[in-house]
Parts: sequence; structure tokens; C-alpha cells
Amino acid sequence: MQVTKVHGCGNDFVLIGDLGDALDVSSDLVRALCDRHRGVGGDGVIRIAPPRDAESDVFMDYRNSDGGVVEMCGNGVRCVASYLLNRGLCRGDQVRVGSRAGVKTVRVTARDRDGRVSETEVDMGTPEATGTVALRVPAPDGKYAVEIEAVTVSMGNPHAVVEVDDLSAVPVGEWGPRIEHDPAFVDGTNVEFITVPAPDVIHGRIWERGVGETLASGTGASAMAVAAHLQGRTGRDVRVRVPGGVLTARWTSSTLLIRGPAVEVFDAELDDVWLATLVDD
Repeated sequence: MQVTKVHGCGNDFVLIGDLGDALDVSSDLVRALCDRHRGVGGDGVIRIAPPRDAESDVFMDYRNSDGGVVEMCGNGVRCVASYLLNRGLCRGDQVRVGSRAGVKTVRVTARDRDGRVSETEVDMGTPEATGTVALRVPAPDGKYAVEIEAVTVSMGNPHAVVEVDDLSAVPVGEWGPRIEHDPAFVDGTNVEFITVPAPDVIHGRIWERGVGETLASGTGASAMAVAAHLQGRTGRDVRVRVPGGVLTARWTSSTLLIRGPAVEVFDAELDDVWLATLVDD
């Protein structure tokens, strides 16, 4: 099996080209590939499949590292476009990528000196702000519970955005899964913790549903931008600084655009015997 390791601001994926639609990507295979000690390592697996309709060039079959099927991945879809364009599998500066959250159009915003795509921007579609929800979580010292408020946003997948005073003090590893599995969210939720140091800057940390804390998230950055603006904290153009780097969000009158790096790390041919053993374990 041939794979390519890619990332967008450290949000990393194992990408499998399957335009012949020949591969069965099981949950066991996904977990094995994403294993950072015995596999390739990644926040998820992307299988690039043939388009499912005339409106798209390819279909992005995305799975989180726990093997779960996911609606959408903003950084993943940007990396898919870069991969296709750099290999001549799509032409021009734009790719239409189908997903379980609809077709997303990705355009090239920068190339390196060799002409390879290095930065892309994806049209995430129209955000849906679904309200606010009060949640109870343990205080950082663990002695009592505190009530926090989350702004809920759908970017084709669910998000709960919580503004805090000190991002570094947030116990993301404890609060993240508590909120992800809170009864208020029937299908679980992604969780973002933010501070807003300036009207055009958001700092954030991300707990991704089915993955854990990640260095970046395209849909997460989108949700942060939407929530902060709706709370009157920012304008419509913001830089979202996450542990893995900076993504730029621009919320127009009708849609939200996310721009950032799309990096290919390496190509690899996986040994079939090794892979079978890894999955069996």
C-alpha cells in the first residue's frame, strides 16, 4: 500500500490515493496507520476516492484516528487539493473536493520556487451557529465544579467553543473529553478553547472528537472565528493561532474561507506483511 504523510499546521494525516476505488479502509486499518509508535502516525486517514457526483473532482473519505467516519476535515481537504495538483491529477489552481459535508472548493494561494503548491484556501461553506450551552466541568485544581458557557457551531461537523481567561491553564485533556461526551451533544462534539487578545487575533487549543488534542483544525479554526465574531469579540477577518501555526479565517457575507499551509512530508510504500501484522495486533 502506498501512502503519503501530509499536514496542515501540524494537523497530520495518512493520505491514500484510491481513484480506482479498490481499497477497503477498515477501522482497524485506520487505527493501525495512525498509531504514532507502530504505524505511520496521524490525526486521521484520508482516502481519495472517485467523485460521487458531477459537482466534484474527487471524494474525500475521511476517518479520525479512532477509526470513526467523520463528516469533514478542513485541513485535510486543503491537503487533498495540494496532493492532486502537485501530481497533475487535477489541473489549474482549483479543486472541488466532495465530502460527507458537501462539496468544498479549494484554491491555490501560494506555490514554492519549484511551482509546487504550498498554501491553499478552502471555502468551508456557510457556518451554522446553533446557540449556547451551559456546561459543568471540574475546576483546574479538581476541588470543585465550575460552570462554563460554550458557543455551538456547525461547520458540517459539530463544535463547542469556550472562551477562557488563560489558555495555558486549561486542562484540555480533562475538559475536552468531558465536553465531547456531554449529554448536550448527542453525536459528541469537537471542542475549542480560545482567548481573544486583539480584534483580529484568536489564540486557540483544540480537542478533536475521536482524536484528542491536536495541533490544528480547519473546521475548528472556522468555529473559533464564527463564535468570537458572534460574541462581538472580533471582526470577520482573523488570524487563528493554534499550537501548530497560524490559519487565516475570513467570513464573507455568505461563506467562510480558511487559508493555511499544506505540506507533504513523505511518500511511503508500506510492507504488506508488516501492515497485516500491525492490524492483527
